[in-house]
Amino acid sequence: MTELTIDQALQQGVEAHKAGQVQEADRLYTAILKAQPKHPDANHNMGVLAVGVGKVQEALPFFKTALEANPATAQFWLSYIDALIKLEKLADAKAVLDQAKSKGAKGDGFDKLEQRLKDAGQEPIKGKQVASEPQLKQPNILDTLKLDQAISLAKKKAKDGSPEEAKRIYQDILTKFPKNKRASDGLKGLVGRPVGKASKVQEPPQAQTQALINLYSQGQLQQALQEAGTLVQQFPQSAILFNIQGAVLKGLGQLDASVEAYNKALAIKPDNADAYNNMGVTLQEQGKLEEAIEAYNKALAIKPNYAEAYYNMGNALKDQGKLEEAIEAYNKALDIKPDHAEAYKNMGVTLQDQGKLEEAIEAYNKAIIIKPDNAEAYYNMGIVLKDQGKLEEAIEAYNKALDIKPDFAEAYGNMGTALADQGKLEEAIEAYNKALNIKPDFAEAYGNMGIVLKDQGKPVEAIEAYNKSLAIKPDYAEAYNNMGNALKEQGKLEEAIEAYNKALSIKPGYAEAHRNLSLVTKYNSDTAQISEVKALLQRTGLNDSDRCKLLYTHAKMQEDLGDLSDAFDSYVAGGGLRQTLLGYEFTQDEHLFGRIKQKVPQFKDVALNVTGKPITHTPIFILGMPRSGTTLVEQIVSSHTEVTGAGELAYVSQFGTKLVAGATSPTLKAVSVFRERYLTELAKRAEGQAFVTDKMPHNFRYIALICAAFPEAKIVHVQRNAEATCWSNFKHYFVSKDLGYSYDLRDTVKYYGLYKDLMHFWSQSYSDRIYNLDYDKLTEDQESETRGLIEYLELNWEDACLAPQNNKRSVKTASQQQVRQKVYKGSSQAWRKYEPFLGGVFDGLEAY
Repeated sequence: MTELTIDQALQQGVEAHKAGQVQEADRLYTAILKAQPKHPDANHNMGVLAVGVGKVQEALPFFKTALEANPATAQFWLSYIDALIKLEKLADAKAVLDQAKSKGAKGDGFDKLEQRLKDAGQEPIKGKQVASEPQLKQPNILDTLKLDQAISLAKKKAKDGSPEEAKRIYQDILTKFPKNKRASDGLKGLVGRPVGKASKVQEPPQAQTQALINLYSQGQLQQALQEAGTLVQQFPQSAILFNIQGAVLKGLGQLDASVEAYNKALAIKPDNADAYNNMGVTLQEQGKLEEAIEAYNKALAIKPNYAEAYYNMGNALKDQGKLEEAIEAYNKALDIKPDHAEAYKNMGVTLQDQGKLEEAIEAYNKAIIIKPDNAEAYYNMGIVLKDQGKLEEAIEAYNKALDIKPDFAEAYGNMGTALADQGKLEEAIEAYNKALNIKPDFAEAYGNMGIVLKDQGKPVEAIEAYNKSLAIKPDYAEAYNNMGNALKEQGKLEEAIEAYNKALSIKPGYAEAHRNLSLVTKYNSDTAQISEVKALLQRTGLNDSDRCKLLYTHAKMQEDLGDLSDAFDSYVAGGGLRQTLLGYEFTQDEHLFGRIKQKVPQFKDVALNVTGKPITHTPIFILGMPRSGTTLVEQIVSSHTEVTGAGELAYVSQFGTKLVAGATSPTLKAVSVFRERYLTELAKRAEGQAFVTDKMPHNFRYIALICAAFPEAKIVHVQRNAEATCWSNFKHYFVSKDLGYSYDLRDTVKYYGLYKDLMHFWSQSYSDRIYNLDYDKLTEDQESETRGLIEYLELNWEDACLAPQNNKRSVKTASQQQVRQKVYKGSSQAWRKYEPFLGGVFDGLEAY
C-alpha cells in the first residue's frame, strides 16, 4: 500500500472529520503527530475532535501546541480560549485572550469570548438583543412606571404589609438613580422591618437570577434549565424565572415548552413586555408569524418605546414579505434607539430584497459606523456589490468581514462565488474549501463548488460536489437544478429533466428550475408544467426576478404549442423586466464603443514583440455577436485532436473593460502581465493540446487588445444573417448580466449596428489577423467552409471536424442541444414566423 505524505494524511483526516468519521480522523491525525509532534493543524484538529466528543480537558495540550507552533492563526486562539471557558478556567482564559490581543488578534470571535468572560465574572448583563435573541435582564420597575409612580407604589406596598416588594422597588430606583433621596430614605425605613404574615417573597435574590442569566449567555443551556427548574420550585410566582426558562428552552429547540414558560410569566405579570417580546421571537422561529407580530404589539402596548420589539416585528414582517411595513418597523426601532446597528443591517437586507441596492449599501454603512466590527454588515454589503457587478469591491467587503470574523464560513463561500464570476476559478475553489474547513456541513459551498467545477469542464467532479451537498441537505433544490445544468451540458437530457423535476418537487415555485426545464422539454397541451407556470404568474407578491424567468418559460411553452402571439408578448414582457432588473440603458454601450475606438492608438503603441519566444498553447479566439454560431464553430474546431475547447473565458473582456474605462493604463508592462496571466489560465484548460479556443463572443470589442497581447493568436469572426442573430438574442434569457441590450428588439438592432461598425473599423487596421466565417454558408456547404477554417488555423485536416455532433465535450451555452445534432440548414429563417408581430423593427438592419 502506498505510504501517505503528511499533507495527504491531513487532507484525508479533514475529509473524514467533515464526514463525521471520528475514529478515522483520529487515526490519521495521530499518525501525523507521530511523525511531526508539533504539526499545528493536526494538533488543532485533534483538539477540535476531543471537544466534539466532550473531552475538553484532553483538548487543551493539543490547542496549546498548535498555538506555540503557529500563533498567527486566529482560529487556534479562539479554540483554546473557548475550551478554557468551557472548563471554567476563567483566569487562564482571560490571560490567553490578553496574550492574543497583544499579538494583534481582533474580530467578532474574540469580542464574543471577551463578553463570555465578563458574563462569567458576574458583570451585569445589559440585555442587548442581537439577531432576535431573547431579552433577559433583571426586571426594573422603571421599565414600566415613571419615577413618581414607582415611589408611590413602594410606599403603598410598605403600608399594605409587603415590605420585600417595597424594598425591591426602592432598589430598582436606586439602580438607575443612585442619589435619589426619597428612595434611599424609603429603603432605610424598611431595614430590619419584620415581614408580615401576608407577605411572601416572590422573586429569587438578584445574584441567583444573574447567575442563571450568565449560564444562558455562556451557552450552558442544560445546566441553566436544571437550575431554573430548581428556582421555579422555590419561587413559583417569579415572572423573571419563567422568562429566563422560556429563553433557555428556545435555545434548546423546545419551542412549545418555551411558549408555555412565557405564558406562565405573563400569567404572573401580565404587563411583562419582555416576556411578550421573547415569546414573539419563539413564535417567529416556529413560523407562526401572525402570532409573533401579535405578541410584539402586546409588548409595545405595555412599553411603547421598546426598540427591540419594533426590531423583531420588522424581522417578522420581512419574513412575511411585507417589506415596506418591515422598513417602517425598523425605522421606529431606530427612532427610539438611533445606535441600533442590527436594525440598520436588517433594513439593508430588506432594501436589498426590494432591489434598492444603493439604499441597502447606505443602511449597511450606517450599521458599520455604529459598530465597526459588524462582520455581517460587511458580508451583506458584499452581496449587494456583487449583485451590482462590482466584484472587486464585493471581495474587499468579504475580506473585511473575515478580518473581523475569521471563522465566517459564509463570507468565504460568497467570496468564492465572486471570484468565480471574475473567472478566477482556482481561487474560487480555494475559497469554498476554506468555507468547508470551517463548516464541514456547508451544503451551499459544495453546491457552488459544483458550479465552478462544471465551468472548469469537470462535469463528473461537479456532479460529485452536488451529491455531497445533497447528502447534507436532501431538500436542496438549487443543487438539483445545478446538477440538471451539468447533465444538460453533457447531453444527458433525460437525467437533466429528472434533476430539474426533483428541484421542483422540493420547491414548486422555483422559477429558475422551471426555466431550465423548459429548455429541454417539447411541450404539448397535456404537459402539467404549463398550468403550474400560469398559476405562478398569477400569484400576487411574485418578485420581478422570478416573474421574468417564468415569462420566458411561458413564452417557450406557447411557442411549442403554436400560440406565437402569446409567446411574443411574454418575450417582450420578460425582456422588459430583465432590462429593468439589470438597470440597463443603451447609452452605456454607445459610450463603451466610443471609448474603445479612442483607445486603439494606445493599443498599437503597446503591441508586444514575442519573436523567438515559443508559445505552448496558442489561443484561438472565436468571436462575433452572441447567437451567431460561435458555439458550433468551437465544436467543429475542438473536434480536432490538437485543439481543446475552453468555452467562454472572461479574462479578455475583464481586462479590456478596465483599460477602456481608464481603471488601468495600456502600458507594455500591463499588457505583458495580462498576456502571462491569460496564458497561465489557458494552460489549466489546455488538457495538453497545442491550441485552445476561447469563444467569448463579445471579445469582438477587444480585437485591438488581442492583437497587441497575442501576435500568434488566431481570430475567427463568425457572422450570421442579421435578422436571425437579433431575433435569437432577443428571445433568450442570458444568465450573464452583460447582454442588457438583448432584452429589447430596438436596442438589439442598434447594438447590432454598433457591432457591424466596430468590425468595419477593425478591418481597416487588422484585416490580416481576422478570418471571417459565414455561419449560413457553413450550414449550406459544411465541408468547404470547414476545410477553409482548418487551413487558416494551420492545422492538418481531420475528418472528425465534419462531425461536431460527436464531440463529447461539455457545452455551456444556449446552443448546447443544437450542436449535438448534425449541422442543419434553415435555422436562420426561424425568426420569420414572428415577423407579423415585429412591427418592421428589423427594417433598419438593411443599413448594416
